[in-house]
Amino acid sequence: MSKEIRNFFADKDIQVILGTLLRVGVITSMSVVLVGGLIYLFSNHANAVDYVKFDSGKSGFSSISAIFEGLKALDGAAIIQFGTLLLIFTPIARVVFSIFSFLIERDYLYVLIGLIVLSIILYSLSDKLVG
Repeated sequence: MSKEIRNFFADKDIQVILGTLLRVGVITSMSVVLVGGLIYLFSNHANAVDYVKFDSGKSGFSSISAIFEGLKALDGAAIIQFGTLLLIFTPIARVVFSIFSFLIERDYLYVLIGLIVLSIILYSLSDKLVG
């Protein structure tokens, strides 16, 4: 088998793995949000909701540590937030996997580009996720 044919199959395998990673991430986050939504509805079905005033800090799950504390208590809103975090981290996992695949292929220009993209993503999320 020539080197070009092996590289084609390796590239195809990496694309299949990346596609599967994205699909599994989205399905997992959707499932977590669905379970959290059901728990939230069953535990808060009698509470009246005031749609006149919006308070974004009302849930109390504005940091990762607060979300994990809510997960320990099986709070439906925390589970929904955790599913949202999974959805946010799915493309980040794709970028990380791409960097490793470029390292395996010894394509250092794309490793550098991937690291730049990853650092920009993490920098833009750092103040929002830490709290």
